[in-house]
Amino acid sequence: MAYNDSRRASIRLYRKLKSGWIWATSTFTGNFILAFFITSFFRNLGYEDDVNYVFFLGVLAVGLWVTEAIPPFAVGIFIIAGLLFGFGTDFILEGQKTPVEMYLGTWTSNVIWLLLGGFFLAEGMSIVSLDRALFKFTLDKFGSDPNRLLLGLMLTTAVGSMVMSNTATTAMMISSILPLARLMGKNSEYTKALLIGIPAAATLGGMGTIIGSTPNAIAVGALQEKGINITFIEWMIFGVPVAMVSVYLFWKFLTKKLHLGNVVLDLTELVGKSNLKKGFEKNAVIFTLFVTISMWLTEPLHGIPIAATSAIPIVLLTLFQVIKAEDVRRLPWDTLMLVAGGLALGIAMVDVGLTDIIMEKITLLPIPMIGVAIVFSIIAVMISNIMSNTAAASILVPLGLSLPGIWGFAVPLIVALSCSCALLLPVSTPSNAISFSTGMIGQKSFRPGGLMMILLGPVLAFISVMVYAFIFY
Repeated sequence: MAYNDSRRASIRLYRKLKSGWIWATSTFTGNFILAFFITSFFRNLGYEDDVNYVFFLGVLAVGLWVTEAIPPFAVGIFIIAGLLFGFGTDFILEGQKTPVEMYLGTWTSNVIWLLLGGFFLAEGMSIVSLDRALFKFTLDKFGSDPNRLLLGLMLTTAVGSMVMSNTATTAMMISSILPLARLMGKNSEYTKALLIGIPAAATLGGMGTIIGSTPNAIAVGALQEKGINITFIEWMIFGVPVAMVSVYLFWKFLTKKLHLGNVVLDLTELVGKSNLKKGFEKNAVIFTLFVTISMWLTEPLHGIPIAATSAIPIVLLTLFQVIKAEDVRRLPWDTLMLVAGGLALGIAMVDVGLTDIIMEKITLLPIPMIGVAIVFSIIAVMISNIMSNTAAASILVPLGLSLPGIWGFAVPLIVALSCSCALLLPVSTPSNAISFSTGMIGQKSFRPGGLMMILLGPVLAFISVMVYAFIFY
């Protein structure tokens, strides 16, 4: 552990030095050369220049996302710029093969507006301390029994992450339980259970709604490009069951592995009054939350798209002066940039026929389509453990979209859910990173639960989506 800490400290120090740009530049150059080398072999297969160019951008984007030579959001911008440069000029490809407005349009896609509405809701809840009030409610309802309290905290976290970002939910819940964790000590099994269970619940709970996790929104956006619209409540039909079952099974795993039955808790420091603000601001956020979620859930009745409904929190929370200019600047705009770039890459892969080529090769493999779907789900959870799950979904969802029949509908959804099951490492998800940053839990503590979800997560995702697909598709 000491070695890991010293190594991480050395890396952070190195990156702060002026010479850190050498590392970033050399890594970027190395990725560029590797992508060019791989593409040179791909060109020998005899495909058109536009296919080869998009293949090159895809390989380069994957390399940059994995190595983080530049921040993930910068990769998203780079992808769009590369597509505009390739298809909007004659410098690389002779003649415009695709209207470049298709790639620029991802900045204003339904997915972007949906995520932005979720960001405003989360910020408003944080400003009036509705998040901490939710934590106190959990303590009041589940009491001091260690197993019940852990389940209550995980369920509260999961529900919160369906509306708020997983990162914000984890940060809120971790800060709320830190007094108890410090009281129990870093060597306590219950401290480990809290710092493993809460980030896991945030990540797994995000599977429940379209805005709960970015891969969900990417899958919905990709299917919309294909003419298939999934409403907010339709997603919940299969998303909430797999999220809740995953959280419950993860809780059972923690209680059995860490033997929490003999733990005695002292909750004196945590049962004080919440800091929930009174008056107009609190009521404004509650009203906005109720109206927005109600509109999302009743889309089949009124027919207003969820992207349009997402304007409600943006307008109301700024109109009521709950969210001001300085609050807007804190929103995770980088996530929107990353999503826009991933969507643009997916559109390009589909438009030039690259996804069809890949899927044609996959369908020739001596395995049935159900096997292909399972492979996709396993790959999704595996690579999401070492790179952004948003980036993983951006790569895999367009490929799954090209599968024939019902599989072209189901596999993107399975991929999105599987990407949210990556819990193996502190860097696998921002929620794990927040928990690890407390210094009260080691890297190896994440491994048992992470390994379980690598095996169990894709199975649950596959079953849930396929049951939904066969009934409703």
